[in-house]
Amino acid sequence: MRRRAVVCSSIYRKRGRIIKKFLLVTWLACLCAQAQAAEVAGVTLADSIYLGNHDLLLNGAGLRIKFFFRIYVVALYLGEKTHEAEVALNQSGEKRIALHALHELTDEQMLDSFHAAMTANLSQTDMQAMEPQLKELTAIFHAIKTVKEGDVIALDYLPNSGTQIVVNGVLKGNIPGVVFNRALLKIWLGDHPGQPDLKQHMLGLE
Repeated sequence: MRRRAVVCSSIYRKRGRIIKKFLLVTWLACLCAQAQAAEVAGVTLADSIYLGNHDLLLNGAGLRIKFFFRIYVVALYLGEKTHEAEVALNQSGEKRIALHALHELTDEQMLDSFHAAMTANLSQTDMQAMEPQLKELTAIFHAIKTVKEGDVIALDYLPNSGTQIVVNGVLKGNIPGVVFNRALLKIWLGDHPGQPDLKQHMLGLE
């Protein structure tokens, strides 16, 4: 009986060690999952991406709301994290604005929203100087036609080529020039954003 008790005790100790190891591995896996992804309004966002020749970090993300409708989740990826809008706008190297659509939008709705925000943050002279780029942006979204719920629009800036507009991984067009990219980013990071708290979230301040 004593030998049997010793054997049973040994088995229980082994089981205890196995259970502890399992719980530790599970806990570490959860920590890794949290470190690799963030979530906003049910949309999972990678903490880092690879664009061009560099790794970019998730600077911040938030939810765009209009008339009580959840429109999209927007994420800002930069080479170096910052809480300053001007630093983000002027930072050299690759950048990404990722729009995760939560509501169906027509090309006209997207363009109207972009144009209104850019007009609020740029002078009339700057808008006139960018007329060729704005026409190109309009043509690209007219070709896209409709953004459906679940679609992902990436506005990728690559220093050697300009701003690439990518929908669900498919390149739809490219607009050259760092000036245009900064103007585009001011839709969310300018002095007069359409949704101020969204700017704060994208800068990692909330």
